[in-house]
Amino acid sequence: MLRDAPVQAALPASDMERAKRFYRDTLGLTVSGEAEDAVHFESGGTRFFIYPTSNAGQAPHTLAAWLVADLDAEMADLRGRGVTFEEYDLPGLRTVDGVAEFPTMRGAWFKDSEGNILGVTQPREG
Repeated sequence: MLRDAPVQAALPASDMERAKRFYRDTLGLTVSGEAEDAVHFESGGTRFFIYPTSNAGQAPHTLAAWLVADLDAEMADLRGRGVTFEEYDLPGLRTVDGVAEFPTMRGAWFKDSEGNILGVTQPREG
């Protein structure tokens, strides 16, 4: 049954080498496996993979997000690695210095080397 099977994210990449460098070198993630049609990464005990396609960067929404204990520290680290956070001013989503505040969480979004939207979120206590 699916409820007992692990699930992993699949992120599109138009340039596999560029994407691999971004996730490995910029984000500091570990490559756990590599083949012609996919590169697998480990992050916090979870696996995801990038795969080649010409459709990368076309999704207008978050494709994957990390849950972190200290959003500000993570953002500072990522900015130091060259990551630029997105600014939004939409109904229901407004960022200030890259951060959106919600009742249950704080969040920030950035794009990977392929234009995919990724998030970093910090749950609020209580």
